[in-house]
Amino acid sequence: MSTLALKGPYWVTVRQYRRTLWLVGAAVTLSLLVIGGLRIWDAQTPDRFFEDGQRYPADNRGYDTLRTALDHGGMWLLLLPLLVGAFVAGPLVAREFESGTYKLSLTQSVTPAAWLRSKLLTASAVALAAALALIGVYRIGWNRVSDSYNFHWSESGPYEATGIVLLAYVLLGVAVGALVGQLIRRTLVAMAVTGGAVGLALLTLGAFRWDFLAVRTVTGPAVENASAVATPDNGMFVGQGLLGASGRRLPGWFCTPDTPPGAACRPDEPVTAQYLDYHPESHFWPTQLIESGIVLALALAAYAAFRVLRARHP
Repeated sequence: MSTLALKGPYWVTVRQYRRTLWLVGAAVTLSLLVIGGLRIWDAQTPDRFFEDGQRYPADNRGYDTLRTALDHGGMWLLLLPLLVGAFVAGPLVAREFESGTYKLSLTQSVTPAAWLRSKLLTASAVALAAALALIGVYRIGWNRVSDSYNFHWSESGPYEATGIVLLAYVLLGVAVGALVGQLIRRTLVAMAVTGGAVGLALLTLGAFRWDFLAVRTVTGPAVENASAVATPDNGMFVGQGLLGASGRRLPGWFCTPDTPPGAACRPDEPVTAQYLDYHPESHFWPTQLIESGIVLALALAAYAAFRVLRARHP
């Protein structure tokens, strides 16, 4: 068992931040207790069924509370990479330089690279373990509310919390935090800059992730008062409209007696069909893998952090 014990700078890092580790463990345990308890509460009231066999939850406060908890939980998981990055940049790295305590470590027969490596590997291991645990807790509730209102697989929050891309963003937070912490060396400023950088990456890739793969298109007949084509197979709606005789896509739709005044209706050009663009649910994992690959490429900034350290402490 002694061979499994942490040694050297790894032991120092864990010892130094043991309260943070206990806080992370408490947060994961509390999340499990809350979501597990809400699932048990929800199970006390059986679902009801329509005549066609479709199921819907009965009047159940447990179900409603579970939805609320998962809605907020998904947003908190989006903030996890920012929190990890801010912690690495500030308390883990920048504060060591700001206070000068890093010099003590370098006098204990520890090289600068080994000192930084111990901090980053420890932070990465704890952050990834916590992220995996929280994803598992989220999925306990997700199995109940999936594909209901605001819980579609493509929604921001559920998308990150049910796949692997969150793990890549956590590693990005560690890498950016290590680099910024060394370059700025001021705890609060480094935390703010890292949080902003990781948040910008989340927003930018979130805005373009559904452009990674080509959309699929379904068409249907375009006759007066025809029903609009529906998104098939639990897909993600992208856009729809009409197809002209020339094959050109046209805006608008046929007017019906229920169409609101001023709505865009069928154009003067002859119309041959209607179309709908969508992403099928099968695009979930390929999109996750592509986005994760991009994020991990950005995380190579960790290598730049070691280069900076070696340049300042040859």
